[in-house]
Amino acid sequence: MSFALEYLAQLQAFAALGPLPRIRALHLPTIQTAPDNRGEFCALELEDGSLGLSYVLLDDTLEKLHEGLDSFGLCGADALQVAGRYARDKGIWKTIGFATANALSRCLFDRAGFRPENSADSIGQMNPQPGEHLGMIGLFRPLLGRIVASGVRLTVLELKAGLVGEHDGYRVTLDAGQLADCAKVLSTSTLLLNDTLDLVAGYCRNARWFAMIGPSAGCLPDALFARGVTLVGGSWINDRRGFIAALESGASHSEFTSKFAVTPDSYPGFAALLARAAASGQSGAGTRQ
Repeated sequence: MSFALEYLAQLQAFAALGPLPRIRALHLPTIQTAPDNRGEFCALELEDGSLGLSYVLLDDTLEKLHEGLDSFGLCGADALQVAGRYARDKGIWKTIGFATANALSRCLFDRAGFRPENSADSIGQMNPQPGEHLGMIGLFRPLLGRIVASGVRLTVLELKAGLVGEHDGYRVTLDAGQLADCAKVLSTSTLLLNDTLDLVAGYCRNARWFAMIGPSAGCLPDALFARGVTLVGGSWINDRRGFIAALESGASHSEFTSKFAVTPDSYPGFAALLARAAASGQSGAGTRQ
């Protein structure tokens, strides 16, 4: 079963506890993206204030989202039905479905009283050591300096042929097989949108540390841990209104979020979260202001 289908099956189990909030709105960044990651993600908001993020810079996804926003019919829509499009659609509806699924995950976390631990480490707690062979899935340019300076041998897996070749301190390849002997791997969460997770994870099975990071990694991590991921790092939204305003204006949203990290040891597991949510009672879930 694919990651998407496993993820949706968990959300269906959550929905079986009782009514889930419907969709309030889809919030988009401006077309003119900032040099950092401010304009790379959309936010799907549920009626209880839960927000889920998804990457929007694959192909022309962001442009198409802006063009069709008024015709999507998302306001008041059944969130579970829209989340289901993550598993069965391509393009913009896969993106919208993933953001919705992540919003439902945040809803479950809140109802279960689960708050992931904060993380101040931008490279997924990898602790690179001289001589190690590290893999990077997706070129994280802001992180290159720190990783290269540690004295590792760095192989970067990319989809963009124009980046292939030897660079100052690292090598870029299109061949996922080059990750097979990496001791540690740092991956973008974009794998969850471009249907390459299972393929790439197979090549990383020998890695003793496999961190997946990015704002859209706000999903339930169980199926990722089952595929060998050892840390999931994302953005926890602390101030909904401030975050949405920053997202839509193109301003920095760092003051409204904090980075989190979840590992198998720090995560209670989906079954435990579901039991906590059931015990809390659905009526206990208020609307976030």
